[in-house]
Amino acid sequence: QVQLVESGGGLVQAGVSLRLSCAASGRTFSNYAMGWFRQAPGKEREFVAAINWNGYRTSYADSVKGRFTISRDNAKNTVYLQMNSLKPEDTAVYYCAARNSLMLPTTNYDYWGQGTQVTVSS
Repeated sequence: QVQLVESGGGLVQAGVSLRLSCAASGRTFSNYAMGWFRQAPGKEREFVAAINWNGYRTSYADSVKGRFTISRDNAKNTVYLQMNSLKPEDTAVYYCAARNSLMLPTTNYDYWGQGTQVTVSS
C-alpha cells in the first residue's frame, strides 16, 4: 500500500507559477512511476504528467508541455509538479498517483492522493 498526500495548491492569478508536492509513504518510492492528473468541474480526470522511477524519463499532456515540469526526489519520497504560466483553463483538482512500474505509464495507476485544488483567475 502506498499513501500519497498532495500539497501546494491555491488560488492564483493567470501567468504566475505554482509548485505542487506529493509526499509518498508505505512502500519503496523508487519502485514506482509517478503521475499527476487533474479533474476540472464537469470534466473527466485527465493525464497531466508522468515520471519514471529514476526521474530520467518524463511525459506530458500537450496542454501543459513547455509550461509544467514534473520531477522527483527519491531521497525525500516526493514528486513535484512545477507549473509556470498558469492559465484559467488549468483550474482543477490535481491528483498525485503511483504505479508499480519501471516504465513510464500514463494510465492505470494503482494509488491516488486526495487531491489539491488549483484555481487560476483571469
